[in-house]
Amino acid sequence: MRYKRKLFTAFLFLSSLSTISLASNDLPEIGTVGAGALTIEKEKQYGWAFNMIANQALPIIRDPVLNHYISELGQNIVSHSDSVKLPFKFFLVEDEDINAAAFLGGNVKIHTGLFLYAENESELASVIAHEIAHITQRHLARMLEQQALSNPTSIAALAGSILLTLVSPAAGLAALSTTIAVNIQSQINYTRSHEYEADRIGIQTLANAGFDPYGMANFFGKLAEKYKYASLPPQMLSTHPLPEARLSEARLRASQLKKGNVKNSLGYHLSKARITVRFYRLSAKILIGKYQSQLQNNKYQFKEAAQYGLALAYFKNDEFEKAEKINDQLIKSDPNNLFFIDFAADISLATKKIQQAIDSLTAYEQRFPGNEVILLNLVVALKQDKQYALADKKIEYFLRSHPDHILGHLLAIDLYKIMREKAKEFAMRAEYLALLGRFKEASEEMSSALAYTEKRLDQARYSAKMAEFRRDDIRLKALQDE
Repeated sequence: MRYKRKLFTAFLFLSSLSTISLASNDLPEIGTVGAGALTIEKEKQYGWAFNMIANQALPIIRDPVLNHYISELGQNIVSHSDSVKLPFKFFLVEDEDINAAAFLGGNVKIHTGLFLYAENESELASVIAHEIAHITQRHLARMLEQQALSNPTSIAALAGSILLTLVSPAAGLAALSTTIAVNIQSQINYTRSHEYEADRIGIQTLANAGFDPYGMANFFGKLAEKYKYASLPPQMLSTHPLPEARLSEARLRASQLKKGNVKNSLGYHLSKARITVRFYRLSAKILIGKYQSQLQNNKYQFKEAAQYGLALAYFKNDEFEKAEKINDQLIKSDPNNLFFIDFAADISLATKKIQQAIDSLTAYEQRFPGNEVILLNLVVALKQDKQYALADKKIEYFLRSHPDHILGHLLAIDLYKIMREKAKEFAMRAEYLALLGRFKEASEEMSSALAYTEKRLDQARYSAKMAEFRRDDIRLKALQDE
């Protein structure tokens, strides 16, 4: 119960209108207002807070290869967007429901279910472009401002209720009923107008970024047709109303834009195969049969993706030699592909060829210094080889440039525990807890780190961190009390 109370009182989360609808028992939308109390700077504060709650409450995928792919894709789309006033962050959530959502502070959540349904990268990119448009047009901020103006409720309380709705729908609905007065028709109209606007801007952004402008209409059209008579449609259909007029307008807008030479993306199909094997609930033997059938019947968009899926399925079934044979051929044909490099390291470590993994990853590190996928794999390999000092050096270097990286912190905690470096272990656990917004616990851990170290530089650093955690705890509570 303490955990759920914390989620409710922290109020740290704001869902976009793509996750708020009457049909899904979430918070509906209200009309727009002009420039109001929720400034860009304040929105950044809510985004900062959201990240901590998301780290606690959502099943975020900590897969460096997939994260690298989705971040590059998202940032490419952002770079072709207008009115970008916030830094954007894209993250994958393990959820087979077909959906995505935008949040205050430039945060975009993407469900793995999208990969299982979208046929190509343009379709996935269309959903991301749509969510980016919600943020650049400040639909979320304007909704909260209007709701707060029309009710004796603070923006903080509204955001807190929405957060609880995401984590616990029943509890969240009860909280919302005490904070929000609903005018159903005006909120439905607001939903429609903003969905149309996000479509219009998203389609233009899609074309600007070199994707197929028909991607959005194709994706939503297939989705609407497939689930037209379903008693339980995917969440995206309840949170993204899809009247025929909206689909027709999307097709019309796409027809007015130059399609260009749209290349099919191997990276998308490799991501789809990786998600299918590692996060979809199918047995290894069924997956092996699936990819064998694709290859035998030439039912694939990229042969390499089907081969990669088969190799992953063999690995999942502990058939390491078969997996290695396929991946060796893939990496020979595409030696700089991070999907294949990462998988080669997995296979080497699983088959106890640790030195082989270290040699290969070290060579790649020299070629691609600072690369997240290569560095984290190298830390794992060095740790298994008991080269703790070098692993320590690598993870410290990585975390200096990736201070908010959850997986990096978890690897470091485990490394320092093995090394019996108590001060470093406590300090790293403190940093990890701070990323979850648990600042009091973080301060306690950092106090323990301070007690274990005799190095003056570390003492000063740990003391400074404790002061920072106290300030951040106050900052968090100040957002709540507004």
